[in-house]
Amino acid sequence: MSYLKIDRIKRWLASLSYKTGISVAIVCVICYVVSFAQMLLPVSAAAKGVLWFVFFGLAKTAQYSAILILGKSGVESIRRKFRNMQ
Repeated sequence: MSYLKIDRIKRWLASLSYKTGISVAIVCVICYVVSFAQMLLPVSAAAKGVLWFVFFGLAKTAQYSAILILGKSGVESIRRKFRNMQ
């Protein structure tokens, strides 16, 4: 992909709403949980490796997409909410 296409995708992600960013972050957490919980399944090691690769990749993609959607102010807002909960 050229730099212009990547820049266009970044701008599009940044234009999405805060709620969308939170939803993508929740999908990220779910993918992380599934990527490691699948180790408990009674399937072959090769299948476990493939499942881990797929779900961990999805989690990383969702993580970076959520960061792009939320931006610096959104991430700081989430951090403040977690600090206030403690």
